[in-house]
Amino acid sequence: MRGHNWINTLLPDELLIEIFRRLDSKSSRDACSLVCTRWLRLERLTRAAIRIGASGSPDLFVHLLAARFSNVTTVHIDERLSVSIPTHFGRRRASENSAVKLHYVADKHGSSSDQSDFDSLCLSDSGLAALAEGFPKLEKLRLIWCSNVTSEGLTSLARKCVSLKSLDLQGCYVGDQGLAAIGQCCKQLEDLNLRFCEGLTDTGLVELALGVGNSLKSIGVAACAKITDISMEAVGSHCRSLETLSLDSEFIHNKGLLSVIKGCPHLKVLKLQCINLTDDALKVVGASCLSLEILALYSFQRFTDKGLYAIGNGCKKLKNLTLSDCYFLSDKGLEAIATGCKELTHLEVNGCHNIGTLGLESVGKSCQHLSELALLYCQRIGDAGLLQIGQGCKYLQALHLVDCSSIGDEAMCGIASGCKNLKKLHIRRCYEIGSKGIIAVGENCKLLTDLSIRFCDRVGDGALVAIAEGCSLHYLNVSGCHQIGDAGVVAIARGCPQLCYLDVSVLQNLGDMAMAEVGEHCPLLKEIVLSHCRGITDVGLAHLVKSCTMLESCHMVYCSGITSVGVATVVSSCPNIRKVLVEKWKVSQRTKRRAGSVISYLCVDL
Repeated sequence: MRGHNWINTLLPDELLIEIFRRLDSKSSRDACSLVCTRWLRLERLTRAAIRIGASGSPDLFVHLLAARFSNVTTVHIDERLSVSIPTHFGRRRASENSAVKLHYVADKHGSSSDQSDFDSLCLSDSGLAALAEGFPKLEKLRLIWCSNVTSEGLTSLARKCVSLKSLDLQGCYVGDQGLAAIGQCCKQLEDLNLRFCEGLTDTGLVELALGVGNSLKSIGVAACAKITDISMEAVGSHCRSLETLSLDSEFIHNKGLLSVIKGCPHLKVLKLQCINLTDDALKVVGASCLSLEILALYSFQRFTDKGLYAIGNGCKKLKNLTLSDCYFLSDKGLEAIATGCKELTHLEVNGCHNIGTLGLESVGKSCQHLSELALLYCQRIGDAGLLQIGQGCKYLQALHLVDCSSIGDEAMCGIASGCKNLKKLHIRRCYEIGSKGIIAVGENCKLLTDLSIRFCDRVGDGALVAIAEGCSLHYLNVSGCHQIGDAGVVAIARGCPQLCYLDVSVLQNLGDMAMAEVGEHCPLLKEIVLSHCRGITDVGLAHLVKSCTMLESCHMVYCSGITSVGVATVVSSCPNIRKVLVEKWKVSQRTKRRAGSVISYLCVDL
């Protein structure tokens, strides 16, 4: 090909665009865009989604993006994220670079106390109007905590982006006028999130329901004090196609929810955190929502087993159930769910102190398709419950246990022998689980790739040796397991070359030998947490990063053996490093100049 540009000569635009679309990573597409001006222009046409922050001249940033990417259909703007200029912006003239210089609220030298300066750091109605003008094909928009956006900007958006299908306004202080405009103009809207939209009232939501009732399939409302049963009645009357409803409100009662249930026969997902709802509401759910697949009940003080009886009797298609802080539910209620909803695949029980071993045993006997189980703060559930899960739930793939003080090695042995398809096991502060149970998992669960054992004092090196021999882990967290030292981590390094994430924080017996082995045998490692490991020094870090060139994140606070030399070694040896968490005094001026943007500091008083 010397002297000839055969690719650009022979391949049409359409074929090159299709090639760019099939590239599997953003970095690969970025690299192609730098080849020539034609490739840059065509690669921009393949970009369908943009995710940016709104904390540094976002209005100007939106203008720049709109001028470059004309086919974008998805935009995610999050006020909590900082903006990073894309690589090809750096190729512009110096004068243009100065125009897009970003400022940060956290800058000590900035006048963040001045309201006008603060406003310039947030997405405004002007920026939203520019977004609407630049991305007329927009179908999905997320504006997270963009507090300066008002109804005026939302109205501009509605008029230009008539193809909008999904809108997330979480934390935006928009008013009724803007929401009404969305209802009038965006007739294809299917998904709407209004969490923490404190400026809305029933008027806006009623107008929206009137406008997009035929298309709306999902709506979420939380912490909107002025949205009441009136809004729910409008949703029930006009949104017949609604499939998902998420409510978190103390101002919605049975009357409002019943209106939605009776008016929306296709409801599949129902998530409720409403303290004024009672069993009467759940009885109607059980009788009317025959297509319900996902049900989540949070912090209910007025629900009893009677409500779960109704769900078990009527919702035969239920697959996913979450019960969180429902203090009046007992084993009988969970048994009603298990015997009635045999298609259940996901179950989470969190802080329901009256649910114990008998309730879980009924799940093991009846729900053979269970694939994920989470038990959090369940002090009354003992080994017998998980033994029954092991016997009856052969397809279990994920198990989460947090603060379950009555569950021990016997239960884990039962899970290991019966649930050989287990891929994910997360355990935290279950002090009766020791090496014996984890060894059984390593010997039987050959598909396990994700293991987290946090603050389990009875788990030692022998457990990790068994895991390394039997499983090929991608993710491992053994934070706070004080009996684990070099021998266990060395075994993991040698037996799990696919390891991408490793958290060994708060391991006092861990030293440089383990780091050297991880560095030699785990080239795919991207994230490592070493905080509070006093035995690891700069020497261990040097061995770690020698071969782990893909490392992106390293946390190493309160590591007394690591100095500024070790921090510099990590920054200079890892070309993909994005985040280093360390004490500020351990970062030299040279390291700050080299990679200041990737270093996060732990604020401590010295």
